[in-house]
Amino acid sequence: MIAVKSGAQESLLEVYMSAPITDKDYSDVLMPALDAALAQGEKVRMLVVLNAGLTDFTMGALWDDAKLGVSNWSGFERVAIVTANTAMARMVRAFSILMPCPVSVFGKKAEDEARLWLFESLGAIHQTDLGSGTLHVELLGKVGADVYASETENLNAFIRKNDRFRLLLDIRRFDGWQGLGAMAAHFHLVRDHVGQLDRAAVVGDSRWEAMVVQVVKRLIGQEARYFGNNDLEAAKAWIKTD
Repeated sequence: MIAVKSGAQESLLEVYMSAPITDKDYSDVLMPALDAALAQGEKVRMLVVLNAGLTDFTMGALWDDAKLGVSNWSGFERVAIVTANTAMARMVRAFSILMPCPVSVFGKKAEDEARLWLFESLGAIHQTDLGSGTLHVELLGKVGADVYASETENLNAFIRKNDRFRLLLDIRRFDGWQGLGAMAAHFHLVRDHVGQLDRAAVVGDSRWEAMVVQVVKRLIGQEARYFGNNDLEAAKAWIKTD
C-alpha cells in the first residue's frame, strides 16, 4: 500500500509505503501525485517512509519503481528514505550514487531528522579573488548540482573582468558530489573554462588528488601543481608568481 500527502513545506512530497506494494499502488497513487507535484514547476523533495522489505514489492512494483526514477530523472531535488529494514537501507545506499540528486537513508522513527535534511544546506563553494587574475575556489562538504549552478555566474564574471585566469582549487574539506547531477555539473564547469586557465594549483590531503593534477596539466597544457594539506600559503604564493 502507498499513501501520499503534501508536506508542510512547499515542494515536499511525503510517501508512506507498507507491505504489500504492487504496481497498482504506483500507477493509481504515487505516479499521479508525483506528476501533479512536478506540474507546479519546481523540483520535488521527497520523503519516503518505508515499512516494507524488498520481498514485499511485487515484480510489477519493482519495475514501476525503476521507471519512476528514469522518467522523472531531473525532477527530484532530494530524496530521503526512512526505513528500519537493513537490506533496503544497504540497497538504497549502494544505488544512491547513480541518482541525479542527493539521496540519504535514515533509521526507524527518524522522520523529523529526514525532513530537516531535505531542506538543509549540504555543501558549498566559496570563491575568493586573490588579485592578479587568481581565483581561490574552496569546495566544502558534499556539493550538489544547485550549488554549481549558483556559482557559475560568479566564475564567469571573474573571468570576464581579468586578463588572465589562474585557479587555486582547495579540496581539503571536499567530501564528494551529491549524486550524478552534481558530478555532471562539475565536469561541465571544468569543460567550459579549462581552455582559459593559465595556471592551476590543487590543495588537498590525499594521494589520488596529486594524481588529478597530472590530468589537469594535460588538459590545460599549462603549469599545474599539487600542494599538501598544510601548504595553502605556499600554493597561494606559487599560483601568483609570474
